[in-house]
Amino acid sequence: MTAPKPKYKRILLKLSGEALMGDDAYGINPEVIGGIVNEIKAVVDLGVEMGVVIGGGNIFRGMAGASAGMDRAAADYMGMLATVMNAMALSDAMRQAGLTSRVQSALNIEQVVEPYIRGKAIRYLEMGRVVIFGAGTGNPFFTTDTAAALRGSEIGAEIVLKATKVDGIYSADPKKDKQATRFEKISFNEAIAKNLAVMDATAFALCRDQKLPINVFSIFKPGALKRIVMGEAEGTMVYC
Repeated sequence: MTAPKPKYKRILLKLSGEALMGDDAYGINPEVIGGIVNEIKAVVDLGVEMGVVIGGGNIFRGMAGASAGMDRAAADYMGMLATVMNAMALSDAMRQAGLTSRVQSALNIEQVVEPYIRGKAIRYLEMGRVVIFGAGTGNPFFTTDTAAALRGSEIGAEIVLKATKVDGIYSADPKKDKQATRFEKISFNEAIAKNLAVMDATAFALCRDQKLPINVFSIFKPGALKRIVMGEAEGTMVYC
């Protein structure tokens, strides 16, 4: 019997910086990042091409710095540098797990990581390497959600997988409202009408306009990432 094939050939995984710290107050938890890499490896071993956009909220968040009185642009650039640190840590964890990866940064820091070059990123993906995109879009005032939508569109990903601590999109905050229900599927327009916080507005609009579906799921649910890639119902699918 022929083994089932993955539903998607190329995906973009969006990881939050907060996911890397686990239950710690800040920073990177080695056990947590190791577990995330194992979930990624299970998908890459299927022959799926994967790009990763990672946040920096476990180290520094631009919005928080700006709210404390810091210049917003300066705070956002600091946040971008935090994402590069996370990207390097993720890449090293992948190396230890036997995965080959490349880090590309939207900011030019060539002594540390490669600059983002779309054609080179696509070639790496075709070679089976995981490409980790750091420094967001390279511009202040844009979130890493927007970077995920942008890079996903640029590399021709078939879907954006947004990894969170919650197993999908709910009608309300499930931690505060016990009556909150999880959506299995929801259209972009319905999510907008219901004012559901799927991604920031710019990222959400870009995915909608590019007809790039989003699946929101929990990265801490064992096997969830692989099940999505295989076409099984998991988390919440946002479709056009």
